[in-house]
Amino acid sequence: MSLIDDRLAELGVAIPDRAAAPAGIYVPAVATGSLVHTAGQLPLIDGALTGSGKVGADITLEHAQECARTAAINALAAVAAVIGSLDRVTRVVKVVGYVASDPEFFGQPAVLNGASELIGAIFGPAGVHARSAVGVAVLPLNSPVEVELVVEFA
Repeated sequence: MSLIDDRLAELGVAIPDRAAAPAGIYVPAVATGSLVHTAGQLPLIDGALTGSGKVGADITLEHAQECARTAAINALAAVAAVIGSLDRVTRVVKVVGYVASDPEFFGQPAVLNGASELIGAIFGPAGVHARSAVGVAVLPLNSPVEVELVVEFA
């Protein structure tokens, strides 16, 4: 087992063997130089959303955090598909998260903590990243959350 595989096992996290199929004409991730940029990933498990609707109306903060965690797992699957192994990740550079939000919901950063905490637990100091948390009116498939990653690899 690799170092990252050991951490994933300790955390009880399973990274899917392949990235989710794109919902349009694009690829799940692209490597350029020493960076991988992922497309926005939804909280899909076996092709089904783990929740739908707007955070603050249809989805609780806690459920949205779990959705962000699941979306981050899917983004890591996209990274692994491009570079072969998450052990090659030397730094998580940035996390971008979009939160389909009720107009009265202002906790987008708290939602994205679900993704950030997982990434920190997996990668340790290499998982400390910059981040944007953006509230939006609607996301593809009525997803409550979408997550993108930029990672550096060797």
